[in-house]
Amino acid sequence: MADITALLQQWRTGDQAAVDRVCSELYKELHGMAARYLYAERGGGTLQATALVHDVYLRLRSIRDIDWEARGQFLAVVARMMRNMLVDAARKRAVRERGAVELELAAKLGRTDDFLDFMALDVALDKLVTESPRSARVVELRFFGGLDVKECAEIMQVSLSTVEREWRYGRAWLQSAITG
Repeated sequence: MADITALLQQWRTGDQAAVDRVCSELYKELHGMAARYLYAERGGGTLQATALVHDVYLRLRSIRDIDWEARGQFLAVVARMMRNMLVDAARKRAVRERGAVELELAAKLGRTDDFLDFMALDVALDKLVTESPRSARVVELRFFGGLDVKECAEIMQVSLSTVEREWRYGRAWLQSAITG
């Protein structure tokens, strides 16, 4: 596997071929992230994992002003992009269907038999940012980025125990905010 950090730095200096190489090297991981988000979607959504990855790629090609530092940061940006794209798609479907698009988040938010409104999750995450920015960042990196505790700690430059504590708090806070 190529050195992703070196490729990101090349991209940062204007080498557009580097973005192609980064996406090519991480394609399976990006596709896996997209597939995880879409797996639990109910209602036969029209978005496919491959299409989501390709849409992210097209948006990445237009980015010129990010000071890329490492693979984890890149994945965090991609996770945010996917989140935004999924929320936009959910909003469009909700308007069409006059209902909410729901995603099963059982493993991530500790719910075992419920489905969670993806738009409600987005709103709750935005509120969590004002309550606890670090917890919101951990939730976004873990859930949307698919990163583990160690990767989150490296990106955020905090201890493993801090990430674990913020993850527990963020999950509990979101569950409470979403379920009322």
